Amino acid sequence: MLKFAFIGAGSLQFTSSCVRDLLTFPAFEECEFALMDINESNLKSITRVVERIVSEMGKTRCKITPTMSRADALKGADAVLCTVFNGDIDIWEHEILIPKKYGIDINIGDTRSVSGIFRALRNIPLMLDICRDIEKYCPNAVFLNYTNPMAMLCGAMQKHASVEVTGLCHSVQGTAKMLAGWLNVPYDELDYLCLGVNHQAFYTKLSHKGKDLYPELRRLITESEEMFNKEQVRNEMFLKLGYYVTESSGHNSEYNQWFRKRPDLIEKYCTDKNSNWNPGEFAMSLTGRTERRKNPQKQYDEWMEKEFNHTKSEEYAADIFNARLGDGKPFIFNGNVLNNGSIPNLPSDACVEVPVVADRMGFKTTIAGPLPDHIAILVNTTARIESLVIDAAMKKSREMVYHAVYMDPLSSAVCSMDEIKNMCDEIFEKNTDFLGDYK
Repeated sequence: MLKFAFIGAGSLQFTSSCVRDLLTFPAFEECEFALMDINESNLKSITRVVERIVSEMGKTRCKITPTMSRADALKGADAVLCTVFNGDIDIWEHEILIPKKYGIDINIGDTRSVSGIFRALRNIPLMLDICRDIEKYCPNAVFLNYTNPMAMLCGAMQKHASVEVTGLCHSVQGTAKMLAGWLNVPYDELDYLCLGVNHQAFYTKLSHKGKDLYPELRRLITESEEMFNKEQVRNEMFLKLGYYVTESSGHNSEYNQWFRKRPDLIEKYCTDKNSNWNPGEFAMSLTGRTERRKNPQKQYDEWMEKEFNHTKSEEYAADIFNARLGDGKPFIFNGNVLNNGSIPNLPSDACVEVPVVADRMGFKTTIAGPLPDHIAILVNTTARIESLVIDAAMKKSREMVYHAVYMDPLSSAVCSMDEIKNMCDEIFEKNTDFLGDYK
């Protein structure tokens, strides 16, 4: 009986979709789901969810093991899926509200810019602790990470642990599906090559049956204000840079220096004009989590009340586990791995998001090729900052953290160097319990 360990199992979205997806594969009709979470109430609720999934899918031979012990969850596991969140929203709040005092307007704050950098500093020690436990209790397990900031956490684990780990995000396939819908092309007939770093990867090829789709996409966005407003930031970047980027407009607005440095730009590009799910409002994800905390069980109750959907999702995890542990059919996905020449005009030690092949032998990183020169400038800045943050975390160096935030495009577009240093010191003070003593 294969054992799947879910660390941070209370994450409803990822745990529920992965369990259901796994049960669509014949190889996993009889397996154990070890559900681990430090929140007892959430653990009880996600256990109810998984029990329903197993029942609805008719897989009565599966075993469900809830636990608050990470060691117990990992002992003998064949596969690990991680969706942890180190520190409650009270800590995350400081990483968004303190920059706001200095004029830095954050939308999500979980991936990069000053908020993402401090989130990485909080989470890297936890992720390495999880890796140590995997090395101890299940050294041959396949480890998939969904926790952000993806590139910095995966890069730290890949450089400083000896586990087989890659990171997954749904922005690549999600954006591809969105573009296929816009272009009236069947999603399963869309051909693309996507490369870069997590949340800042670009489709260098986008075609259907050999026809380049970019000219038609440009026409649609240029001629229709309604279409442009669906993704204001990403569409503006595409019209100016020539390639489409993976993550939502709100996220991308905080990854560069163009859209959030002045109130008039925020009003123009980051407000709801019949846009998709994340136009870029201030502290959107934090606001949602704060509201959810008023009734943390509501999301689970609502899920339990919904009609059950037996259809497999577009998440990669179950397909990867099937390729590695199931029928062995190779599966190609965009994963987060150390570059090592996959994108020759990015640093070799960067954690990049490129096509990866999973099969029984492991993960095989493809040679994705170079990014267009002007795109490489943007992504190089991100990649080098992320590598610097990993080094700062390992050396507990406050000075290196300053350097990383000095170079952050949004922070440097808004603040002076003294302001950035003072802002970082304020966040360090609020984060002492999680960061320890940075020298």
